[in-house]
Amino acid sequence: MFMVSGGIYAQESGLESGSVRTVSIEPRVSVTETVTDNVNLSSVGKKSALITEVSPGIRMNIAGARLKGYFDYALNQILYSQAALPNRSQNALNTFGTLEAIDNWAFIDLSGSISQQSVSAFGTQSIDNASVNANRTEVSNYRISPYVRGRLGDWVSYDARYSRAVTNTDAAGTSGFTMVDGFANFKGDSAFTKLGWSADVSQQRVDFKAGRATEADRFSLGLSYSISPQLRVSANAGREANNYTTFDKQNFDTSGVGVNWSPSDMTKLSASRDRRSFGSAHRLSFEHRTARTAWRFSDIKDASATPNQTVVGSLGSIYDLLYSQFESLEPNPTARAQLVNAFLLANGISPNAVVVRSFLTSALSLQRRQDLSFALLGVRDTITFIATKSESARLDTVSTGVDDFNRSNVVRQRGFSVNYAHRLTPDFSLGVLASQQKTSGVSSLQDNTIRFLNVSITGKVGKQATASVGVRHVISRGASPYVENAITGNLIVRF
Repeated sequence: MFMVSGGIYAQESGLESGSVRTVSIEPRVSVTETVTDNVNLSSVGKKSALITEVSPGIRMNIAGARLKGYFDYALNQILYSQAALPNRSQNALNTFGTLEAIDNWAFIDLSGSISQQSVSAFGTQSIDNASVNANRTEVSNYRISPYVRGRLGDWVSYDARYSRAVTNTDAAGTSGFTMVDGFANFKGDSAFTKLGWSADVSQQRVDFKAGRATEADRFSLGLSYSISPQLRVSANAGREANNYTTFDKQNFDTSGVGVNWSPSDMTKLSASRDRRSFGSAHRLSFEHRTARTAWRFSDIKDASATPNQTVVGSLGSIYDLLYSQFESLEPNPTARAQLVNAFLLANGISPNAVVVRSFLTSALSLQRRQDLSFALLGVRDTITFIATKSESARLDTVSTGVDDFNRSNVVRQRGFSVNYAHRLTPDFSLGVLASQQKTSGVSSLQDNTIRFLNVSITGKVGKQATASVGVRHVISRGASPYVENAITGNLIVRF
């Protein structure tokens, strides 16, 4: 790994103690060999194949005084032994950062991602990106969000944000979209020490390329009261104008209540419930950690343009869970990120494992999603668990866009993933990963269940090289049935 500090390039081991490290750059090359007995994921006419994946990539961490960010990109070239299967390439990107443009006042958030996603929730689901699957496509998402925050005198604080996000897909006949948000919030104190007030105004426009544009304008006033330093309650009321279910905007009254409780640095709970034009919306978040465990639970119901979409600006639920857990060990964010990455690599744990896979839509939807994640860190054993349950339905009933909601007015998905890692030696670990995802619609003919079991051994084979070998077994039943068995070998060399 090379470090950049004050314009001087040096190897990490050559840096003197106490020197400032602002940028770390880590190039890498990954080579994966897969022998599969069902490369086309079919229940009939199964084809065996040897798949070679060559993936050069680079990771960059920036921890400067004004700029903080993360960048990880890889170009995956996939080669098939079957002459009838054309070779192809895939991009993988996850990046986000914050620039402090004006001292403690103006900031710019940037984020982007490129990943392989399912076109339809009811189509064939695959575990990896190398299998031949017409239901997979490359999706890119980029977002820029400048904002300001400050105070007006001694009594009022404010923040205002503008966001523009663009999502594109390579799948023919599917929809990308552009989302533009504007938001301003004012908070103030009152003559009563424990009582506070707030005013919020927002505007959003989501324009689907294969559908139509929906708009929503909102305004609300709120009051909050601190029952204790750890417990705060709030309430709000306002107006909303949107065209979610009509061609022209309609006006609606809105209201909501909320509570925030933080009994300690180890435990946090927040909950809110709002009455909107489409019914009730809510957000519930709970976090708790101990010396060896970390827990997270969330329950969100709201309008969504991307059902089950992975949040841009995150390295994955497992990474986020461990990042929070390691706070007591390493308070410095940059050093903690390196500690988490080293732990995941040493134990062969994927930081961004997906339980329920997203699907493409052409109109605004109403989604309720519940996520539970858990990590248990032992001396030699680590267990991580993720469970997700979601229910999505089309909210924009006027749109003529074509997607899964034309086939079923509701899409239900639920799944779990459990990973067990055991350190065999200081350099090698055994990993067992089991997962299941179930998808259902209004007809039982749309139901599909996919189960996955993978056993692998991961370890260091050099100062900068990591290797793994594994076997997997996949069973898909229902609308897209198939069985696949595969042996994989992977080598990653970092420079």
